[in-house]
Amino acid sequence: MSEAKHILVVDDEIDLREILQCNLENAGYIIDTAASAEEALTILSSKHDLILLDVMMGGMSGYKMAEHLRKVQGNDIPIIFLTARDTENDILTGFSIGADDYISKPFSLQQVLARVAAVLRRVNTSSTPSTAEPVADIQIDTLRKVALIKGVEIRLSPKELGILQLLMKSPGRVFSREEILTEVWRGESCVGDRTVDVHIAHLRRKLGEEGVRVNNRQGYGYCFE
Repeated sequence: MSEAKHILVVDDEIDLREILQCNLENAGYIIDTAASAEEALTILSSKHDLILLDVMMGGMSGYKMAEHLRKVQGNDIPIIFLTARDTENDILTGFSIGADDYISKPFSLQQVLARVAAVLRRVNTSSTPSTAEPVADIQIDTLRKVALIKGVEIRLSPKELGILQLLMKSPGRVFSREEILTEVWRGESCVGDRTVDVHIAHLRRKLGEEGVRVNNRQGYGYCFE
């Protein structure tokens, strides 16, 4: 039997926190809750496998917390945003920060449970106990879920790592944006082509000089060269 996953629920609405906690615990998860981003940062630890994070809170917003985790702490824990803000720009902002999914309020509890299971399943299945053969100076350790350049670890979000793994499987092959969305997002969210472009831009930046190998074939898609 697999070990129960730990989830941190962060929302300033006590009723919503309690509803989410009750239903997630009934589904077999271990739940911690926080009423603010500030409190969440004091609670969050390596035992947590995922964060359900409200965007609009008093004090530090969910976006600011996620940005702090990604850019300051270098923490790549999966994050699912919970928010009433569901315009394309809001969604792209969340994904550009490093979110793994985005659930718009109001939502059904079945939807939350399905999204949580999908993100955790993708994270788990992306790590097999092996290290891929290097392409150029880049290597992916699928057990530890990290990329390495000349042996130096490069921190990527789960989506960025998924894109890199996909492209590196077939160097020179052009993957359309639709193919990347299908393979990496696996139908988790209603997202568009621009989401892929945002993640590719962040991936290139994090890869430094090796980022030029992620090539944009104008009008067709992306490939690894």
